[in-house]
Amino acid sequence: MIVHPELRRAARPARLPLLAATLLQGAVTLTHLAQAALLALALAGLARGDTGRLPWLLAAVLAVVAARAGLAVWQRRTATRAGARVRVALRDELLAHLGRLGPAHLTTARAGAVRTTLVDGVEGVDAYVSRYLPQLLVTFTVPSLVLAGLAAVEPWALLGLVPALVLALAGPRAWDRVLAARGKEHWDTYEGLGADYLEALQGMPALRAAGAVGRTRARLEERSAALHRATVAKLRVSLVDTGITDLAIQGGTAAAALLACWSAVTGSTTATGTYLVLLLASECFRPVRDLAREWHAGYLGVSAADGLRALRTAEPAVPDTGTASVHGQAPPELGFENVRFTYDGASVPALDGVSFTARAGRTTAIVGPSGAGKSTLLALLLRHHDPQEGRITLDGRPTTEYALDSLRQHIAVVSQETYLFHASIADNLRMARPGATDDDLARAARAAGIHDEITALPDGYATVLGERGATLSGGQRQRLALARALLADAPVLVLDEATSAVDERREADIVRELLHAASGRTVLVVAHRLAAVRHADHIVVLDAGRVDAVGDHTGLIEAGGVYTRLVEAGRAHRGELAA
Repeated sequence: MIVHPELRRAARPARLPLLAATLLQGAVTLTHLAQAALLALALAGLARGDTGRLPWLLAAVLAVVAARAGLAVWQRRTATRAGARVRVALRDELLAHLGRLGPAHLTTARAGAVRTTLVDGVEGVDAYVSRYLPQLLVTFTVPSLVLAGLAAVEPWALLGLVPALVLALAGPRAWDRVLAARGKEHWDTYEGLGADYLEALQGMPALRAAGAVGRTRARLEERSAALHRATVAKLRVSLVDTGITDLAIQGGTAAAALLACWSAVTGSTTATGTYLVLLLASECFRPVRDLAREWHAGYLGVSAADGLRALRTAEPAVPDTGTASVHGQAPPELGFENVRFTYDGASVPALDGVSFTARAGRTTAIVGPSGAGKSTLLALLLRHHDPQEGRITLDGRPTTEYALDSLRQHIAVVSQETYLFHASIADNLRMARPGATDDDLARAARAAGIHDEITALPDGYATVLGERGATLSGGQRQRLALARALLADAPVLVLDEATSAVDERREADIVRELLHAASGRTVLVVAHRLAAVRHADHIVVLDAGRVDAVGDHTGLIEAGGVYTRLVEAGRAHRGELAA
């Protein structure tokens, strides 16, 4: 049977419970051997007409059976605890690594595939670790002891048992490579189907609007059929594996029985020895049968192992080599010095020689047409990527020198695509600051312009939101995310199109309240609608990845250029809407 190195590694956090489970499994197996030996003695006594010890032998058999029942329950509980420990440790490790990988990794990975690996894959590891590994150790120990005992009773029996054991254990290994390939194909198909279903569920409103529900259903049916074919292909190979094992077990048992009978007929073995060979021959193969059963129970873990390893060993887009911590809550100065960045596969840089300073405790707006590089600039600040040239500094120190956790904890971000969890409004807000009081929540919600709408709900702040905040409008979701960012009380606040789903009149009021609430912080605001940024202390205009102009609203209007064209385009758009 395959011992996958990734799954062996996953078992490390539960070494002691697994050792205990293995010893208990060995004890359970020994009770089977003891039962066989006692029954052999009882049958031999009956054959000789000696029934004096029979009641004691039968009582001993019952005691062994009772002990086995207790040991089996103890072993199962111990193995279950070991499996649970492995699951928790493995999920914690993978989730922590996902956090280090950051959004840059999740943009290239399908959420459904990651979910399948974290949930179903880890569950499969549980069965492999808690059931297969203990049985594997027992299988490589107990049959050797049985063979040694039988050699003392009837050496000829080994002629049937040893070759059969070798065939049962080594024969299926000829199919390991084929089975591994089929298992990988099955897991990849299963993972892809899980990703497709999650995507279809999340995108159901869009599918209905586009009239694509039928086409999507047909595609999912085809993927389900592909999974069925992959499952059947894996089962065919697995049945060959099982068939070889069963053939060896049955053949070995029959051969040992024939040899025992021959020895009995020729008188070279006593009645007790004959019964011992007959009963222990079957027990010699019991661990092998159990191993085959546990192997199939844990095979999902083997199939998922490559996916688990790929997720665990994925390299972050940026190395977390910094050791410095961001100290204090004083607003820092942010510097961008000749920053250049090009996305993989792109021929034109997204940012090219960008330089400006966001002054401490002030509001800096970043504007420009679509594709100018605004969101890329913020991604570099958060170190989702690192620039290929130039550097970004925080109070004069390069951000690469800070530990990622420390850097990101001091920057609160509200993006255009907000995420709210299936929890109460209060719980969603307290994710930014678990110890926030009700007054803190209300204060942040007022600054974000959402407090009155929350209190108008029947359950107020205890109202449970749907997944992704589905029960709220787009504007309400954004304002709730703004309130959450204010609660974080980070010295740097980043607003990336954070009010794009709010009407312009309300947007101006919200931005004014936000800037007041964020006083004493360094604020970066990215927006298309210039009403949201005209009151900023400092405006940076980007165009085609370069800084076109820097100044305040009045000065930029007087200077003309890209900023003036953006203002005029906004006025023209409002005029069209009014018409």
